[in-house]
Parts: sequence; C-alpha cells; structure tokens
Amino acid sequence: MSKANNFIGFFDSGVGGTSIWKEMIQILPNENTLYLADSANAPYGKKSKDEIIALSEKNTELLLNKNSKLIVVACNTATTNAIAHLRAKYQVPFIGIEPAIKPAALQTKTNKVGILATQGTLTSALFAKTSGEFAKDVKVVEQVGKGLVELIESGNMDTRKMEDLLIGYLNPMLTENIDYLILGCTHYPYLIPKIKKIIGQEVSIIDSGYAVSKQIKNILQQKNLLNTQSKRGTYRFYINTETSVLTNLLNELAFDVKIEKKVF
Repeated sequence: MSKANNFIGFFDSGVGGTSIWKEMIQILPNENTLYLADSANAPYGKKSKDEIIALSEKNTELLLNKNSKLIVVACNTATTNAIAHLRAKYQVPFIGIEPAIKPAALQTKTNKVGILATQGTLTSALFAKTSGEFAKDVKVVEQVGKGLVELIESGNMDTRKMEDLLIGYLNPMLTENIDYLILGCTHYPYLIPKIKKIIGQEVSIIDSGYAVSKQIKNILQQKNLLNTQSKRGTYRFYINTETSVLTNLLNELAFDVKIEKKVF
C-alpha cells in the first residue's frame, strides 16, 4: 500500500470537526480518513494554551501511529493555540482551521462583522494577528459562544436553552449592524438553520469548511499524496465518550462509516 493511500487524520475537541470532514469528502470522496472526537475533553475553548497543546500532541501521535499522511486540526481553538507548535515538532503536513476574518472584512458593506467563537480562539495570539492584518479598518464584534459546544456534544442542540443562548449572543451583533457573521468554531455550522432564523437574510454567514477542503486537496497534490484508488474511501471515527451524538450527526450519509468508542 503506497503512502498516498494512508489515512488523512482529523482531530477535534469532539464532534464539531465533522462539519469540515463532510465538506472534504464532497471533493475528495476516495480518501481514507480517521477522525478523533476528543469529546471527553470538550470544550477545548475553556482550557489553557498548555493544556490545548498537550491534548493536540496526544491526538497527533495517535494519528501518526495509524500512519496518517496529513493531519487536519479540525478545531479552531486547537489551531489558533497549538498548530505552530505541532508544525515545529512533527514532520507530517498540518491543515488548520482559522476564523474566516479575511473574506468577511473584504466583503462587508457596513464595515462591521461579527464573530461567534470560543474564548480560546478569541484570546489567542494567532486570532489577534489575523484580525490585525485583515480587519484593521473593520469593526469586529466578538462574542464567546459559551455553552454552545456543550449542548451540541450532549445531544441537546434542538432545545429552548440553545435557542435562548443564540438569541442572547446574536441580537447584540444585529444591533451593531453587522452584515457578515463568522462562525469561529467547527461545531457551529450545525447551528446554521437556527442562526438564520435569528439573523434573517441581511446577514451572510461564513464558515471555513469549503476553503479548508480546497486547501487539503492542494497540499495533497503538491506532495503527491492524493489517493490513487478509484473506490470510495474508508471512514473511521474514534470517540472517547458515548457514540450516540456522533452517530446522529453522521446518519444522514448514504454510505457506511465505522464509529468506535475508544479510550485515548
């Protein structure tokens, strides 16, 4: 088996990064993937930088032990706090997930954009650098999405509590007259239908899934690592809590995935 047929590894602080994974398999359906849902340690956004780096190393080493050819840090908090460290320590190519500040700043007409993200992302040096570089002439209305990841991870996405949290977070942004909302956590795309009901048609939502998927393909092409098999890839998921929430998020797919509860 050639290295090109090895897994693309994904890790996230839980199930949210599956929003990125779903985008990727649309354009790279024959790639083999192994996804680590570190739900036992979710959310990463409340943890210190050192804790996030330690968890990211643990996940990376498990994926490398499975011969992953490329690793997607499918978590904004882990990317903004740990990816520079991971790239310095390990030889494998890494793809990170950053809030899409640049396209929002370039397209805004009101010069005001909102970002809903974890505390760990919004307080990171990388986020500050990106905002300073691309949004220095734009007002960025920041909001920590406290409690959202926990509700998604516990299977309580369709609840009044979720609705109340979103209204409380989004209405102040609307008062500020934002015209773009950046989703700065890979869990949040699962909330888009609920978010649209609150913000209406005048505010555009931006998440990173499609752009990240294109970058994965570009890097694989550059390094001659595109999978050579013509059949659909094998899709494996490890989760270190109960499998039910992950199963529910993937059950819409018209093909098989293998989900395994595993201590890591």
